[in-house]
Amino acid sequence: MTAETAWISQRIKKDQIERYLDRGSDFIPNAEIWQKIENAKEPSPEQVREILGRSLEIQTLKPDDLALLMRVNDPALLREMQKIALQIKKKVYDNRIVTFAPLYMGNYCVNNCAYCGFRHDNLEAKRRVLSQDEIRKETETLTGKIGHKRIIAVYGEHPMTGIDYILESMKTIYDVRVPTRHGYGNIRRINVNAAPMSVEELTLLKDGGLGTYQVFQETYHRETYAHLHPKGTLKSDYRWRLYTMHRALEAGIDDVGIGVLFGLYDWRFEVMALLYHAIALESKMGIGPHTVSFPRLEPALNSSCASDSPYRVSDDDFKKAILLIRLAIPYTGMIITARETAQMRRNAIDLGITQTDASTKIGIGSYSEDIQVQQAERQQFILGDTRSLDELVRDFAGMGYITSFCTAGYRCGRTGKCIMELLRSGREGKFCKLNAVLTFQEWLDDFATPETRELGLRVLEKELEEIKRNNPQGFPVFYQFLERVRKGERDLFL
Repeated sequence: MTAETAWISQRIKKDQIERYLDRGSDFIPNAEIWQKIENAKEPSPEQVREILGRSLEIQTLKPDDLALLMRVNDPALLREMQKIALQIKKKVYDNRIVTFAPLYMGNYCVNNCAYCGFRHDNLEAKRRVLSQDEIRKETETLTGKIGHKRIIAVYGEHPMTGIDYILESMKTIYDVRVPTRHGYGNIRRINVNAAPMSVEELTLLKDGGLGTYQVFQETYHRETYAHLHPKGTLKSDYRWRLYTMHRALEAGIDDVGIGVLFGLYDWRFEVMALLYHAIALESKMGIGPHTVSFPRLEPALNSSCASDSPYRVSDDDFKKAILLIRLAIPYTGMIITARETAQMRRNAIDLGITQTDASTKIGIGSYSEDIQVQQAERQQFILGDTRSLDELVRDFAGMGYITSFCTAGYRCGRTGKCIMELLRSGREGKFCKLNAVLTFQEWLDDFATPETRELGLRVLEKELEEIKRNNPQGFPVFYQFLERVRKGERDLFL
């Protein structure tokens, strides 16, 4: 037995699956989901408005409600749904968009996912794992030249990038502090996208300074899952992956992120399953997903999945999927990535998206090496939007949004059940606006081009007027913090 196969043989803990099952069954009932989708009739306007009322009260919808909303085809009702979705977003998250950067740590993997350029048997992939010095250089570029304050660190499932490497790399990232135009840059929150782990490893991850733990089911449809993840690989165990977030919450990780790879199976089933997952977490663990992500199947090196899939999701259906999740799980953060085009990301913002990446490079070591051309053999898939963070901030400002680099809530303990209560009440968005403005001012001072700074300051002034109008008593204290930021102090928060 090789060291790699020995590592694989110890990964899955069956008892950490079985204890969450309900009389031997999991929470994704394939037949029931399809029955609800197929049996739902097109709802009346009155039915739709009744459901939207629950969404606007930040209540998780029932699967039957979601099935009815899926059937809405009337353009006027769809516009009404979109209007409510935007109201929900602004009620829960206010007028801000959170940005981050993905940082790929390595592309070694023991799995053979049919749709992935990093799969084990893809001999054309150029394999590499970043050293701690290389991670430091990547982080210095992200924080000193671009201005990111949070990243999503992405790890393949392989002993070379196991829990010890993850913890060491997180420490390296958090230790980086880089001089900027007026202050300094550093990463203040590390979210992690990694393979499913045991409760014991997840506890270590939490203690290592984890932000959100992100694992996507890829597809909730069992037969499709089995076809795409060959038998005998770690990832072939559907339930080990399905109950990852139960284990994470048991380990004390407050913020968990779920998602699917849209295009592997029928998008309607996947949207419905995401709701079932949220309901299962709320019911069993007391906390729903902190985020839901919307990656869509894209071409990858030596994979024909993107071109051969009968379930490719059209732009209109993709936008409807985003809209439906905003209405069905109204408290959750929603992430769209640079897989999508600039125009699709603009459209998605007004459907309820709250987070996106920028200045994205997914080749291993691509930030510090300043590789401009996408190299298929070095990355997992092909990007659709390669704009810089400065360009994205300017675009958002043109749409009337401020870009938030705030991580204060997580460091003040507003996580888990606490943040869920704040999100459902709409109080979190108003509170976070203050810190979002502080971080936006900081970024504009340290990194913005003149054009972006001018446009950003216009939007910021409108936010200041709103804060003063809505909170006249607290405004003087907040404004003192803002003046301190303008004078060069960094990482201030209320």
